[in-house]
Amino acid sequence: MRSKLFVPGSRPELFAKALAGAADALSFDLEDAVADEHKPAARRAVATWLASNEARTTGKPLIVRCNPVGSRHFEADVQAVVAQPALTLLNLPKVEDDAEVLAAIAAIERAEAQRDATATTAPPPLRLLVNIETPKALRRAAALARAHPRVAGLQLGLADLFEPAGIDRRDSASVHAAMLALRLAAAEAGVFACDAAFTDLTDMDGFRAEAMMARRLGYIGKSCIHPSQIAIANEAFAPSAQELDAAQRIVDAAAEAHARGEAAFVVDGKMIDPPFLKRAEALLAQQARAARATPPS
Repeated sequence: MRSKLFVPGSRPELFAKALAGAADALSFDLEDAVADEHKPAARRAVATWLASNEARTTGKPLIVRCNPVGSRHFEADVQAVVAQPALTLLNLPKVEDDAEVLAAIAAIERAEAQRDATATTAPPPLRLLVNIETPKALRRAAALARAHPRVAGLQLGLADLFEPAGIDRRDSASVHAAMLALRLAAAEAGVFACDAAFTDLTDMDGFRAEAMMARRLGYIGKSCIHPSQIAIANEAFAPSAQELDAAQRIVDAAAEAHARGEAAFVVDGKMIDPPFLKRAEALLAQQARAARATPPS
């Protein structure tokens, strides 16, 4: 999921075009991108499209960002979209407390029970992508990720995190600090981390620099708000040939070292022990998954 393109739920004319694009994943937004009076129509449009043959047969992850727990739209969002087997993740915004995560899970389970009562085959339990958008949420990010096994990942929301506090979004040190804090929280909980959106569509160099920073910190990908950002995100989060070659050398050397009964060994002049081997194995596994998901040309 190198690139995750946000698509307003109120713009169904864009759904098929977005699916045909180069984004690894699509995130249909029922929250910030949709005015309050248009939310019911957007909800119906997204649910209808998720039930389509296009959605059911795509290999891309399909995500819906619902409205926050406790809002008047939340339950209706969950009932509408969880009924669709094509949905991969429910993106939960404005989360600060474990109770909100558990309330979302309870709502999902109710919707799944209703769906499965009439379904011939039930899809796997739906998982959550939890947004971290406030100072309290960032401080408690690891606990939020551990609140329930259905939490699959954490997503950084820098605009909501920085703007109310008067923090300059262009201050790379502040961005790095927030990214690192979230990434370490995700690592503690054993879930993935997805980077925030970058709202200045005129600054592709800034988007690229931020994506590369996120990649170096171990994020899986970056949110995109416009198709023009997708290629940059895909490039930034794709491992280079040199990285893959180095990872393969580490894995091969580990097998030889294991046969000798050694847990640490040297590759390319560097001492390698289990943490480095684990990272190399993860990189090769990521590349293998990407290769399986890419249709032949």
